[in-house]
Amino acid sequence: HPRTGVDVDFAFSEEQEELRRSVRRFLDDRVPLPEVRRLMGTHDGYDGDVWRQMASQLGLQGIAIPEQYGGAGCGYVELIVVFEEMGRSLACLPYFSTIALGANAILCSDDESAKADLLPRIASGETVATLAFTEQNGSWDIAELSREADEALAPCVATPPSVGGGPWLLDGRKSYVIDGQAADLIMVCARTPGGLSLFALDGGAEGLERKALDTMDKTRKQAQLDLSGVPARLVGEEGGGSRILGKVLDLAAVALAGEQVGGAQQCLDMSVEYAKSRMQFARPIGSFQAIKHKCADLLLEVSSARSAAYYAAWVAAEDSNELPVTASLVKSYCSDAYFHAAAENIQIHGAIGFTWEHDAHLYFKRAKSSELMFGEPSWHREHLMRRLGV
Repeated sequence: HPRTGVDVDFAFSEEQEELRRSVRRFLDDRVPLPEVRRLMGTHDGYDGDVWRQMASQLGLQGIAIPEQYGGAGCGYVELIVVFEEMGRSLACLPYFSTIALGANAILCSDDESAKADLLPRIASGETVATLAFTEQNGSWDIAELSREADEALAPCVATPPSVGGGPWLLDGRKSYVIDGQAADLIMVCARTPGGLSLFALDGGAEGLERKALDTMDKTRKQAQLDLSGVPARLVGEEGGGSRILGKVLDLAAVALAGEQVGGAQQCLDMSVEYAKSRMQFARPIGSFQAIKHKCADLLLEVSSARSAAYYAAWVAAEDSNELPVTASLVKSYCSDAYFHAAAENIQIHGAIGFTWEHDAHLYFKRAKSSELMFGEPSWHREHLMRRLGV
């Protein structure tokens, strides 16, 4: 139900544009694509010194965390600027998992004690966080997670504290956990007698085994977590996980859309630059009608995706009741736009675009993995129809 009488300003302020320039300079200097390729082969997938420097110099980890918890108190509009630049550079940093997933899970829980304890360490860059949501079936559907699962799939369940007190204990398995191999703080959704609930556990907790997964997109690490009696802290109310996670996934979809726009724009820029410089039959290939049409179509798609992502960021910043509908819409459209831009970038480059040495395949793999994350576009379009009551 859209709110009426509210204007949306699609022009960024000078402060927001300066934020963009600062983030771009930092990423170009500290995490250029050659460094991305190096980090792809490491276990953690990021440079801890760069992560801490990003917090101390730019304060990016705390940009959308309220001031009372050590952050800058900015909103999702500023955050979308950062995610767009992260997507443009393919930066190997656990920023998405920490901010879009881990920090948002805490913020949406309405647990003031957890916020006061956990958020300042995220804002300072001391803690890398993530959310362990999916199980072995890989589904991002909360309804499926809430159902009783086949015991053979090792669902994640939580045992309440004993009569004498103590922490909750988690057992089961979580799969495809973004940056789960390196996270210091893991927010876990698990089944309890009261329903789906959210828990916080230490990355080095006893009984937790982490295994890095071999994935197509090496720029974003994923892990499998096996839990055997792992002590954990209940965040929010028991049985309140569905409400918390529903909003977290919507906010994460908006953040991912920002990343996708940044990546799609970079693919378009690479395509246009190559089309202007690559000569064939004594002419730049960009002068041929087929290439012109490809680039023009990409420009339209990327521009439309950017408008959608910016509007979604405004909706998130305003905490509007449009968020559930907007999140599914923007996730499906930006996923399609990024994947098309990445695929056409390879086609325009021709043979060299298919080689390991060229960077085009890195964007293609990120586009494909992002397309599937939080549900593929067709699922989100169906989900959108359900949310609209169609």
